[in-house]
Amino acid sequence: MSKSLNRVKRALADAGVKAEILEMAEGTRTAEDAARAAGCEIDQIVKSVIFRGEDDGKAILFLTAGSNRVDDAKASAAAGEALGKADAGLIRAQTGFAIGGVAPVGHLNPIRAFMDPRLLDFDVIWAAAGTPRHVFAIDPRMVEQLTGAQVIDFTS
Repeated sequence: MSKSLNRVKRALADAGVKAEILEMAEGTRTAEDAARAAGCEIDQIVKSVIFRGEDDGKAILFLTAGSNRVDDAKASAAAGEALGKADAGLIRAQTGFAIGGVAPVGHLNPIRAFMDPRLLDFDVIWAAAGTPRHVFAIDPRMVEQLTGAQVIDFTS
C-alpha cells in the first residue's frame, strides 16, 4: 500500500472518521472519471486545485466541486495575495501527494485551504485518497472541519 494512501487513512482514523477507501480500477484522474466510478453526481467530486502563493511561495489548496472551475481573480482575492501555478515539485513537497491524487487530508505539511460552497449542498462528497485510483466518501462539513478550509466563492 502506498505511503500517501496510508497517510490519508491515518489522518481520517486519527480524526475519528470512519471512511471506506475504495480503489477504482479505471482510475479517478478527472472529476468525470471519479463520478462515473463512484456512481455520483460530478459536483459530489472534490477537485483539489493547488496554487502557489506569490508572497511566500507556499502551496494553497482550493477544494472545488467537480464541474466548477477556479476563477483566478476570485481565488487571489480569497487568498489575499497573487497566485501562481504550483508545479508538481511544490505540490509533492508540501502535500506529499502526486497530481491527480491530492487528498484534502493527510498532507505532509500544513496547508491553507479554501472550500467551494457548492460542496456543502450534498450529504456526501467523494475525495481523492492520496492516489489517482483511490477515493473516499465523507460528509462535506467534516472536510471543512478537518482542513480548516474557509468556505468562500472562488469559482467561475
